[in-house]
Amino acid sequence: MSTYRGYTPAQNKATQKYQKENLEQIAIRVPKGARARYKALAERRGESLAGLICRLLDAEDAADAADKG
Repeated sequence: MSTYRGYTPAQNKATQKYQKENLEQIAIRVPKGARARYKALAERRGESLAGLICRLLDAEDAADAADKG
C-alpha cells in the first residue's frame, strides 16, 4: 500500500519560493487556433510549448549575435 499523501503545503511553499527566485513569466497573445498548432508542433518534436518557444528564441538570439560579431 502506498503512503503517498499528495503535494504537501511544504512542497508547495518550496516550489513557489524557487519559482519566485529563479523564473520569469512571459504571456503572449496569438490568434485563435494558433496555440493548438504550436502545441502540436512542439509535441511532434518531443518538446513542451514553452521549451519550443525558448529554443527558437535562443536560436534567433544566437544567430543575431553571430551576424553582429
